Amino acid sequence: MHHINPPAGTRREDRVLAEVETARDEIVAFTAEMIRIPTVNPPGECYRDCAELIGRRLETTGFAVEYVEAEGRPEHTADYPRVNVVGRGAALPGRPRLHLNGHFDVVPPGDGWTVDPFAGVVREGRIYGRGASDMKSGIAAAVFALEALRRAGVELEGAVDISATVDEESGGFAGVSHLCEAGVISSDDTRYAIIPEPFGPGRVCVGHRGVYWFDVIAHGHTAHGSMSHLGRSAIDDMGALLEAFRTRLAPDLATRLSALPVVPEPSRRPSLNVNAITGGQSGEATQAPCVADRCAATFDRRFIPEEPFDEVRAEIARLVASVEGDDPERRFTIEERMVVHPTSAPPGSPLVAALSRAVETVIGRPPELVASPGTYDQKHLARIAGIKHCVAYGPGPLEEAHQPDESCAVDDLVASTQALALAALELVGSA
Repeated sequence: MHHINPPAGTRREDRVLAEVETARDEIVAFTAEMIRIPTVNPPGECYRDCAELIGRRLETTGFAVEYVEAEGRPEHTADYPRVNVVGRGAALPGRPRLHLNGHFDVVPPGDGWTVDPFAGVVREGRIYGRGASDMKSGIAAAVFALEALRRAGVELEGAVDISATVDEESGGFAGVSHLCEAGVISSDDTRYAIIPEPFGPGRVCVGHRGVYWFDVIAHGHTAHGSMSHLGRSAIDDMGALLEAFRTRLAPDLATRLSALPVVPEPSRRPSLNVNAITGGQSGEATQAPCVADRCAATFDRRFIPEEPFDEVRAEIARLVASVEGDDPERRFTIEERMVVHPTSAPPGSPLVAALSRAVETVIGRPPELVASPGTYDQKHLARIAGIKHCVAYGPGPLEEAHQPDESCAVDDLVASTQALALAALELVGSA
């Protein structure tokens, strides 16, 4: 749905929509500029360059810009500095504050591309490149939503801040988590937050599932391969555990269904995935005839709000202990990697209502309310900063995130920018 410039004196919403449409080429160009900076994580390349590009753009929109480095974090090194950028809008005391946050790190491009993943190519109404969907288009939408308000002459009663952050793809600990722990983002002065992750212009994401990452290590005993009866294969023991997970836990998980509107539909159920297995002499150039005395597997357990985490953890521990108990010489240990709890905006959230009205104005129908199968930085905003009214809404197809030939439709980029601008107008008011 495209809007042309309305006559002077028309209502402010129409002026804002028209300013976004007028800025279409600028929005695309800014997205392409960001894509051309290969902010690949790992290891965390070119973060400062991208933060400064975004910072310069925010300064032209009138923000007070601050660069926040993740001092004290092990990821923050001289070779790969973790540099976040924050733009603050002026506000009247006591008025609501909205925070728009996006991450500019991207996963490695991988193989299978038919275009240069870092060229920012625009072709047949789509912009291509690593980060085009996840989520440099979203950052551009947030920035130009506020630029459109400025160009339309709208003076907000409250304030809108923008942050562009690092390392979301690896947990966000040097990015949004660091800003929240440092008090840069806090519920003390911020009531609402929107993260323009790629759910598309017709969907508002109200929250996400939980994740429990853990390793199980099987401990065996080495021996010469020609006398394997003298050893104990940790790989064989791991095989028994994998079979138990497949036959005893997976059927139980398949019976559980969340009320949270997780997409796609199968992800409304919890899951367990084996991310990696290493054992024996894997990776060694020169092999020796040895029984594997160690095997480690990394598991990715996604859980729904209806599953208390203490029970999720205990269920895994019980099953591991049961398999261990099947053989008196079998021994496993569990090492936890990461826990992220499910989160969701509260029912009846004014943020969800305002954004839904904005989306309906722009695309002509109410948005679908969904939840994410994976986690994103809402977890930090909710649990560390205490900002309960937080959602994700942004351009780009979720299904193209991390894929070859990742892209975003220009029309979707413009529509999402318009909806973010109208939502900001309603949430923080206009003088």
